[in-house]
Amino acid sequence: MNIDFELYRIFYIVARNGNISLAARELNISQPAISKSIKNLEEQLGGQLFTRTKRGVILTSEGEEFYKLIKEAISYITSAENKFTELINLDTGCIKIGISSTLTKEFLLPFLEEFHEKYPKINIQIDTNLSSVLFTKLRNGLIDMVVLNLNNSKYDNDFEIIKCQKIQDCFVVNSKFKNLINQELSLNDLNKYPLILQAKGSNTRKFIDNIAFNNHVLLKPNIELASYNLVVEFAKIGLGIGYVTKNYISKELQNKELFILNIKEKIPSRYIGIALSKNHLPNFSTKKLIELIKK
Repeated sequence: MNIDFELYRIFYIVARNGNISLAARELNISQPAISKSIKNLEEQLGGQLFTRTKRGVILTSEGEEFYKLIKEAISYITSAENKFTELINLDTGCIKIGISSTLTKEFLLPFLEEFHEKYPKINIQIDTNLSSVLFTKLRNGLIDMVVLNLNNSKYDNDFEIIKCQKIQDCFVVNSKFKNLINQELSLNDLNKYPLILQAKGSNTRKFIDNIAFNNHVLLKPNIELASYNLVVEFAKIGLGIGYVTKNYISKELQNKELFILNIKEKIPSRYIGIALSKNHLPNFSTKKLIELIKK
């Protein structure tokens, strides 16, 4: 079969609009020319793609299946064209990143600074939200990548997960809880004291809750906070035992504003990772940023 990509493009626009008149306006060609193109395509395929109605055109059942595949093909072709343009000059482009404010500050910022120096014309948009919300946006193609704390759970098969940096979590207190610093405490012991955790829904909270569950413990926080930074600040002023990431509190540990507790159960290390959608090809700008992070 001789493939005429213009016929497929015309079919795609007509199917998307459900109306030949609207398609003609979008394509800037006449309605008879569109009708002729659809007829030629139907003759090549040997079957009917549309049913004509007073309001427009409706895909046949066969046409509906055909449209799904053509839509995917058009998406790949568009991505390829965009990628080629970006490969030439990186003069325009945008990276939409889903990430928490904490990871933006503690992990991503140095990479963004270096990336911006190399590619100053690339626009960077940051979307801060819960991981569950960000993954929905990633699946729907509304953002290009998600940077997150991995919680050792399995992710859906339509996501690609790239491990970047190993991190270690710990429980900390300030000097008001000096009597606990040299003790060995179990996870269950922590419930005897004011406990400060991130709110449910965050990957960090899921991670520690799963560890506690596997050790037959249910952690009962007195304070639950949406922001990781607030967990650190609340622990620093002595409101309780905070669950934090050791990598991010080196200054507080050095200044003896916080002290790490000795926990009987081992808290495994985890990773900061990047999630990509397998259903949407990442643009060249996104790939360049990921290469920079991985390096």
